[in-house]
Amino acid sequence: MGDLHMEADAEAEAESVNGHSSSDDDRKRLDIYPLSCYYFGSKEAIVFKDETLYDRINRMKSKYAAYGLRTCVEAVILVELFKHPHLLLLQVRNSFFKLPGGRLRPGESDIDGLKRKLSRKLSATEDGYESEWEVGKCLGMWWRHDFETLMYPYLPPNAKKPKECTKLFLVRLPESRKFIVPKNMKLLAVPLRQVHESHKTYGPIISGVPQLLSKFSINIVDI
Repeated sequence: MGDLHMEADAEAEAESVNGHSSSDDDRKRLDIYPLSCYYFGSKEAIVFKDETLYDRINRMKSKYAAYGLRTCVEAVILVELFKHPHLLLLQVRNSFFKLPGGRLRPGESDIDGLKRKLSRKLSATEDGYESEWEVGKCLGMWWRHDFETLMYPYLPPNAKKPKECTKLFLVRLPESRKFIVPKNMKLLAVPLRQVHESHKTYGPIISGVPQLLSKFSINIVDI
């Protein structure tokens, strides 16, 4: 019983240090709005590198030698459709899926970098991106221990020099906004129940998002 009290006290202390309490509305409640509240348009395509896996690994090694750990930031964005939460995903080249976001520039903060990437892929222009996105808590982190293709939701003690870290942030949408997406990408709303444990289709990071959201009370706002 004493151990349980100690754990509870430690958790409360950690929350106090971070400026949040267990009753914090921002931590417990997530308002989402109907998909019909949003406008979707298109803009010029983004140019992607046409490279093999071997080329990509060599590029990662070169970047790591020059800049060190590669850090990526990605957004978890929800909307409502058919009275069920849906996750917004980008589909690239009609094949693989990814969360909106991308790699940080050297010295760039997580929040600034994510806002820049969201504006590049989901807004008409990158101008004024600081005020367009409400970036919330970091929900989780994934690590590439070496230059292999797999990423893991933990960093073991023997991984002294990880090569990549991907951070997932909750991004809250306003009641209405415009999404302007590059022509060679699709923005899809996928049901959370479909994403859950669909590792083969969406990969380990995306399929793990519903579990990360389990701490929130999702509130569907009727418009």
